[in-house]
Amino acid sequence: MRIIEEIIGKEVLDSSAVIIGKVKDVEVDIENRTIEAFVLGKGGISESIGISKGETIVPYDMVKQIGDKILLKSGTEETEFDIL
Repeated sequence: MRIIEEIIGKEVLDSSAVIIGKVKDVEVDIENRTIEAFVLGKGGISESIGISKGETIVPYDMVKQIGDKILLKSGTEETEFDIL
């Protein structure tokens, strides 16, 4: 999906504009052709060479806006994300 290629690599910010990570992968429901969640990496050197183990899963319903960056809805900073 072309839209996924455009989303991967975007920074994700909480409602206070604090960067919480970059989109590393996108979970998609193939049958419905909908985005389910974003998989975020923490960034840095370990992320770029593929040895980082920390990932955060952000459900798509927590997204407020997608543009140059991805902005999350207010109140999501109190929500616990799935960390793998």
